[in-house]
Amino acid sequence: MEVKAASQDSPRLLDRVRAEIRLRHYSLRTEQSYVDWARRFILFHHKRHPAEMGAAEIRDFLAHLAVERHVSASTQNQAKSALLFLYREVLKVELPWLDEVVAAKSAKRLPVVLTQVEARALLNAMSGTMGLIAGLLYGTGMRLLEGLRLRVKDVEFSRREIIVREGKGNKDRVTVLPENLILPLKAHLDKVRALHERDLAAGFGEVFLPDALAVKYPNAARAWGWQFVFPSPVRSADPRSGIERRHHVYETSVQRAVREAARAAGIHKPVTPHVLRHSFATHLLQAGYDIRTVQELLGHKDVATTMIYTHVLNKGGRGVTSPLDM
Repeated sequence: MEVKAASQDSPRLLDRVRAEIRLRHYSLRTEQSYVDWARRFILFHHKRHPAEMGAAEIRDFLAHLAVERHVSASTQNQAKSALLFLYREVLKVELPWLDEVVAAKSAKRLPVVLTQVEARALLNAMSGTMGLIAGLLYGTGMRLLEGLRLRVKDVEFSRREIIVREGKGNKDRVTVLPENLILPLKAHLDKVRALHERDLAAGFGEVFLPDALAVKYPNAARAWGWQFVFPSPVRSADPRSGIERRHHVYETSVQRAVREAARAAGIHKPVTPHVLRHSFATHLLQAGYDIRTVQELLGHKDVATTMIYTHVLNKGGRGVTSPLDM
């Protein structure tokens, strides 16, 4: 439900937020998040129009999120980014107080990492498409959405590599295709192709294409190479265009499957699909691969981000021998 301010401008304002986001080719997830934060901000201040508010109201809203809602620093900073986008890009307000809104300081946490035995137990507890997705995340180091958005054309079986398109920061990179997944992945793609051909026969078979590719290449949306490797079992309407398409597997389905598999495998750590990415990096470093190689496979902009995984190389708490063991 759209927010209705007293001036009746809020519905149009949220539409302007959507328009500015689409103009910059931001993802649908970013659009939904920014619009939602703008709506929450307006409702928190009793439906006042943002043009009538400023730094004090933004600080009050962010303080409410931290003190009363107990949100994480990353969530608070996301809300701040959304509000700064609202003022700078939509309302065209460029005032010094925008830079005075302090960002929440994120805590530095060590990532949850599975041992190799735990990783194998987790994968053995999974099967079918979900098991293949989990195996791919662990074997390639991809983020969950990178794996789910993978297109058929970007899987290079002969070179044993996967091209990750539009990863974090809108960057492309190349990662390894595990040899143990080649045959299962080929068998999976045979089933996906049969599904795609049934969609074509029924008058469907289109897939979402990024940016203006659908206009530049009118037939690409139905081409086999552009289909998702992990399509959804059902077709659905595109939230922007309304066109009925087959999107990729929903991410919460994978998250639930991984969580249930961890419980079945007797793993008591908090396991999510992203933990498989952490485990990929950690196990490569343990195997002796240099950190620059791991950085490129993960797609990290700064090697300092990759350095967090080196904590596992310090055996026994930073390499120290406990007095109890002396």
